[in-house]
Amino acid sequence: MRNILIDLNIIMDFFFNRPGHEKAAEVFGLCAEGGLKGHVCAHEITTLSYFLGKSVKDKTKIRESLSWVMGAFKVLEVNAVILGRALHSEIDDFEDAVIEASAREIGADCIVTRDMGDFRKSSVRATTPEDLLAKEKPS
Repeated sequence: MRNILIDLNIIMDFFFNRPGHEKAAEVFGLCAEGGLKGHVCAHEITTLSYFLGKSVKDKTKIRESLSWVMGAFKVLEVNAVILGRALHSEIDDFEDAVIEASAREIGADCIVTRDMGDFRKSSVRATTPEDLLAKEKPS
């Protein structure tokens, strides 16, 4: 089973029906079926909570959404070691560097993201949901 780390923008696509949300849902489906092992970083959960709170006023729905993410994917701890590695990353954006350091820590096969340019210096391959699905689905 392949390990993937899912960038927040893919989760946001899914929850906010942004362009690409269908492909995000397909990736999530592969994780649910056991074809992929999906991971997210703990800080992505708190950031998602912030954005959901700006658009969804029902706190119960926000909690249900966060609970779903936490149940659907393995939540990775972001600790001082990960943050230290991110500080020394070639990636300019610190949040993306934390994603990369976390992906390295778990031996992820790839980071699934919409922001390919943000990960061009990543030591872990970045891929879009479309490219991942093209490789994972049988012909």
